[in-house]
Amino acid sequence: MPQPEKVALVTGANKGIGFELARQLGLNGMTILLGARDMKLGEEAAHKLKSEGLDAHALHIDLNQLDTINQAAKHIETEYGRLDVLINNAGIADPADGPPSTANLQAVRRVFDTNLFGTIAVTQAMLPLVRRAPAGRIVNVSSGLGSLTLNGDPTWEFAQVKRIGYNSSKAALNMLTVQLAYELRDTKIKVNSANPGFTATDLNGHRGYQTVEEGAMEALRLALLDENGPTGGLFTRYGTDPW
Repeated sequence: MPQPEKVALVTGANKGIGFELARQLGLNGMTILLGARDMKLGEEAAHKLKSEGLDAHALHIDLNQLDTINQAAKHIETEYGRLDVLINNAGIADPADGPPSTANLQAVRRVFDTNLFGTIAVTQAMLPLVRRAPAGRIVNVSSGLGSLTLNGDPTWEFAQVKRIGYNSSKAALNMLTVQLAYELRDTKIKVNSANPGFTATDLNGHRGYQTVEEGAMEALRLALLDENGPTGGLFTRYGTDPW
């Protein structure tokens, strides 16, 4: 079987920004693997992209079930032998999350289990495959809410959004970006965080003022970086965000 030019995995890809990222990577000629915790929804999403002529395949990945992550890595190794692009897009918010003084502790743990620990698990499982690519790219979909600098600015547009679980999990995700980029500094792999901006998705009840196409733009750019591109940073489509 001839090998595709490039293979990309997007977690949480059955809807929203993840689905649009999968579409755009497919339009760039990649084989796209749509990670989804609900395989029915994943298959439906892959079918939509196949109907557009894209090489799309659903893959069962639940960030809270390590066996699904390991099985997905084995499948990619068997079918493709490598992974050129990993976009850690899957993430959750919890309605019981909130300010430090009142947030439900279990909600905070649930958010961290997915947004940080689940993402670390996926990254560790997929990294050996990314190392086999000529020049791998890892993109962690973060948020401006993960910026300590912006959280500390009372004049910031979203200064009132204080969710200790979600905001802290994205700050921790940014630390993963910085440390992994440092660890891989002598390789051709680039690791970056993308802040999509306030995008209308299920995560925010579609209150965001950006479209998913706009929200996907920066993560897509980082996934397609050439050898002169940055690594270890937090970026929006407007430039660099402060940590």
